[in-house]
Amino acid sequence: MPGLTAYAGFYEVASPKKGEYVFVSAASGAVGQLVGQFAKLLGCYVVGSAGSKEKVDPWKNKFGFDEAFNYKEEQDLDAALKGTSLKALTFYFENVGVKTLDAVLLNMRDHGRIVVCGMISQYNLDEFEGIKNLIRIIYKRVLVQGFSVFDYYYLYPKFLELVLPHIKESPDCVH
Repeated sequence: MPGLTAYAGFYEVASPKKGEYVFVSAASGAVGQLVGQFAKLLGCYVVGSAGSKEKVDPWKNKFGFDEAFNYKEEQDLDAALKGTSLKALTFYFENVGVKTLDAVLLNMRDHGRIVVCGMISQYNLDEFEGIKNLIRIIYKRVLVQGFSVFDYYYLYPKFLELVLPHIKESPDCVH
């Protein structure tokens, strides 16, 4: 299911284009790693974040992400994003939630897109945290869309058609 989730969220919901600047949170997770690799296959510039150096290193050195950082080592996620070569984000694949999303909203390009797959930072809280920078959605005219993989099961054959040749070629990664 993570593979189809990544495929549907990236190709169907986000409608990506070659050359876009993509940020993927939880890039070391089952969905995030595939989204980043799909973006690289398409010719996007990809930055990922993860929660440890051990999770970050493979994305830069093995899986082809252009940049990656450990969000737990960053005091200021807005500055961390500005410190990458993203310029301004065209597309964000949201897996984490509040603090990362707040920083992303400060770094979105006009008419950027945010695909909301998950918000892992909120799952076990008794009271949800709030997002401070929502006004940026209006100022930057950002499209934010949530989705559920259950709406996209019909895409499974297309997903397999894309990934199976890459798995046969290199079982460790899609690209």
